[in-house]
Amino acid sequence: MKQRLPLTVIGGFLGAGKTTLVNRWLREAQGQRIAVLVNDFGALNIDAALIAGASGDTIALTNGCVCCQIGDDLSRALIQVLESGTRFDAVVIEASGVSDPWRIAQMGMAAPELGLEGVIVLVDAAAVMGQARDPLLADTLERQLRAADLVVINKVDSVTAEELARVREWVSAVAGRTPQYETSQAELPRALREGLSLAEAREGRGCAHAGCGHEDHADHEAHDHGELFDTWSCRPEQVFDAGTLRTWLRDTPAGLLRLKGLVRTGEAEWSEIQFAGRHGALRKADAPADGPAVVAIGLRGNLNVTALEKVFFQGVPAGTGA
Repeated sequence: MKQRLPLTVIGGFLGAGKTTLVNRWLREAQGQRIAVLVNDFGALNIDAALIAGASGDTIALTNGCVCCQIGDDLSRALIQVLESGTRFDAVVIEASGVSDPWRIAQMGMAAPELGLEGVIVLVDAAAVMGQARDPLLADTLERQLRAADLVVINKVDSVTAEELARVREWVSAVAGRTPQYETSQAELPRALREGLSLAEAREGRGCAHAGCGHEDHADHEAHDHGELFDTWSCRPEQVFDAGTLRTWLRDTPAGLLRLKGLVRTGEAEWSEIQFAGRHGALRKADAPADGPAVVAIGLRGNLNVTALEKVFFQGVPAGTGA
């Protein structure tokens, strides 16, 4: 079974920091070949040292990444990327500042080669409260937030503590339980923007259960942020009921940012389990060469390890404390 190419959509109103995040993603690709689809090359301002060449609506970068200009037809741009003959590791779409990122994500998911990794929506902490009071902008802002799997409150260095508290409260009122991350200069850690690796679970760090691990670790890419993440991983050997897992994915424990895994859902059946922010999915998968693995991440102090252990070690269904 061919693995789907991860698709991430970056949304947010004009000036929120989307282009800064895309540039950071390209600079820090670290061996990944990323295809980025944007509305306007001019807004990206890619480091000249990264540009290997340009042809029509495509800019090739020295690190194997490409930028493709969407123009008026996102579907055509996606088809060009998928049929280019180049092996990419991920596709990132930067939505325009006034567009609905969920509609763009749905268009991307129409391609069977793509699997939605998540929708990241940026908010300008200094400007958003004023924008939200504008009746001509409020609907667009709220629609973008409701589409998010992760809300990035950006430019927090430009507001007071009281102003930031009001932004948090407004975001929560609109986006509900959708996870929030606060930063400046769109410095979003790789673990949150690129998903999770199952390698952590397969290392089999020891803890209370065989084959599971729980670790607090610093986000070394966040520099001065001082943010820490909690991670949890396991290698569950039992056979899971697919229906129970799907039910659990609709009501995951608060504090869970991302979860990824390969688990057995039948004597000879395997499934890939994915969760990002507010979207979860369970899809059929090929049997892994090195067995089952699940890894999860949350902000420090917010990851409910007990709930994860109930599901992946005790098999407790959703609605019973998980």
